[in-house]
Amino acid sequence: MAKEQGHIKRISGPVVEAYVPGARLYDVIKVGNEKLLGEIIKIVGDTSVVQVYEDTSGLRPGEPAETTGQPLSVELGPGILESIYDGIQRPLKVIEERAGGVFITRGIEAPALDRKKVWEFKAVVKKGDKVKVGDVIGTVQETDIIVHKIMSPYEGKIETISSGKYKIEDDVGSISYEGKKYPLKMYQRWFVRKSRPVIEKFPPTIPLITGQRIVDTFFPIAKGGTACIPGPFGSGKTVTQQSLAKYSDTQIVVYIGCGERGNEMTDVLKEFPHLVDPKTGKPLMMRTVLIANTSNMPVAAREASVYTGVTIAEYFRDMGYDVALMADSTSRWAEAMREIGGRLEEMPGEEGYPAYLARRLAEFYERAGRVRCLGTDERYGSVSIIGAVSPPGGDISEPVSQNTLRVTKVFLALDASLAYRRHFPAINWLKSYTLYSDALEEFYAENVSSDFTKMIKGAMGLLQKESELQEVVQLVGPDALPEKEQAVLMVTKMIREDFLQQNAYSDVDARCELKKQYQMLKTIMKFGERTNNALDLGVQLKRINELKVKGTIGRMKEIADMKEFDKLQKEIDVNFDDLLKMR
Repeated sequence: MAKEQGHIKRISGPVVEAYVPGARLYDVIKVGNEKLLGEIIKIVGDTSVVQVYEDTSGLRPGEPAETTGQPLSVELGPGILESIYDGIQRPLKVIEERAGGVFITRGIEAPALDRKKVWEFKAVVKKGDKVKVGDVIGTVQETDIIVHKIMSPYEGKIETISSGKYKIEDDVGSISYEGKKYPLKMYQRWFVRKSRPVIEKFPPTIPLITGQRIVDTFFPIAKGGTACIPGPFGSGKTVTQQSLAKYSDTQIVVYIGCGERGNEMTDVLKEFPHLVDPKTGKPLMMRTVLIANTSNMPVAAREASVYTGVTIAEYFRDMGYDVALMADSTSRWAEAMREIGGRLEEMPGEEGYPAYLARRLAEFYERAGRVRCLGTDERYGSVSIIGAVSPPGGDISEPVSQNTLRVTKVFLALDASLAYRRHFPAINWLKSYTLYSDALEEFYAENVSSDFTKMIKGAMGLLQKESELQEVVQLVGPDALPEKEQAVLMVTKMIREDFLQQNAYSDVDARCELKKQYQMLKTIMKFGERTNNALDLGVQLKRINELKVKGTIGRMKEIADMKEFDKLQKEIDVNFDDLLKMR
């Protein structure tokens, strides 16, 4: 008996209704004569509602529709790193070659991993060994700086395995379980909407060192934590994320350009291959995966791109790596959900967004975490998710920003006025916050200094006091303030300009180690303390302002040798002691 043929019944933008025999929810199907890829997101009776990942213009009712029988999944194996994919893990370079131009041809298919490339596989288990799901069975040197660990997708006894040169689809061995034999390959597939399992999830007690002083000192992100970077147009969301990707102490970077403008994504695609990894001196792309889905690409693929990226991040986490996932921006992802929800005629929630917006955002951010990976050997990895939010007009009272703030623990508020004043990173220290400070106190006390947290609170207190004084200054001018309060403005100016501002073009200042951050803040706070003591002893603030050491503090960003800070702090004492002698 001939197999019953499915067909398209109705088309509404990227949403297609079709009769597809044997279809299941979340199956990937091919629609139309050009076999456009789509995913079943709803089934009503014998009608499957499909979100199509490609442009549907020209489709007609009656054209064929068939299911692949598989959910939307990604290929995970050697060859992911250094790749640039679209939202459903099609390699853009291969698509360009097959399409014969820079515009993606509809219906074009390309495997995510290169089927022709030969990899050097080194087995770490032998015949007869018993393995569990997630155990490392071999390694591949994927790039000069990253070893790709091949993990067993099955539990059982190793029947055959051998080192050698293999293509991605070759069998490197076999495994038996309960009388059945399964082939072992260097890659596996995973359903993107389901998080990969772990043995245990740990509390956030280790900071993600980003090298950005305002983040690491005042608003730290934990390894395996979540952060939100909202900001208006031109405030530096993308640049901030790129800095975090380049300088954070993670081994793998997954960058999702979700619905951003084409020219902005082009800059990312051009810049990333040329960025040099400061840790290894090699190209940053050797440990990076880029997922590009610009605003002019089909809206359904934008909705899928976030899941594709986080699944790839979890895969590298399972190898025992620390992964930084950058999503730029989740607002565009939410807009894609809103558009598809409208096509499905769903009941809209606030501002037209679907009622399940909060749940989807929570599900995405909850896939972050520092974990013990599956397998008998003790491997620990993490996924830290840093999502940019682009609220219309910079108004964070809108639903995407508010729902993101509910689930993320760090809020880095970008301020356009700071960016216009050339204060970078343009993170507003009075509007931002972190909920990881208490959990990271012990780490800072053990690895930096026992008084670091106390010093941070003191500096933040001064910045808040400065904000209060600014209202008075605008009315009567700074000279009308008492000298003690003028001293507060002087010290907070040093904190803002000499500590919080960073020069991305400086080889020394672009990334700042945690111990250097401590020494820099300690130097400023020491100067402030000596200033207060001198004022109590009758020294005029004007004379303190003229001290030579004040200019030296302004240049301390460029100090590379930590011993220089001891000299600088001694110089502060000498300058103030001399000043007191001359009273």
